[in-house]
Amino acid sequence: MHIALVAHDRKKEDIVNFATAYKAIFQDHDLYATGTTGARIAHATGLTVHRFQSGPMGGDQQIGALIAENRLDLLIFMRDPLMAQPHEPDIIALLRLCDVHNVPVATNLATAEMLLQGLSRGDLAWRNVVEPEQTSE
Repeated sequence: MHIALVAHDRKKEDIVNFATAYKAIFQDHDLYATGTTGARIAHATGLTVHRFQSGPMGGDQQIGALIAENRLDLLIFMRDPLMAQPHEPDIIALLRLCDVHNVPVATNLATAEMLLQGLSRGDLAWRNVVEPEQTSE
């Protein structure tokens, strides 16, 4: 599966710790992330992470493009609910795309853990049937 990992500044340590804890699950999947988040996860875990721009510089939109093209199966976006984000419209658009394209999304650690546990059990395999991966030529 194709999984994107995104985190606001004050949540980056949380997502790095999360990726470290679930490295055994993540290593079997294709990982994508916004700039600094991806670098920190790759450095801490040794996992291969395809990195996009930082969120405010267009990384959220690059991940949104993957969703729109049916090339992303799961989004884990550790949002900081206590800090206003200058690129909030991009964030809302990204979450909206997940809703439109039936991409499971977690915005906090509790939900992310539930999705990863489900992923490890095969509960997200329905995406391979309902949303078969498009081939690019």
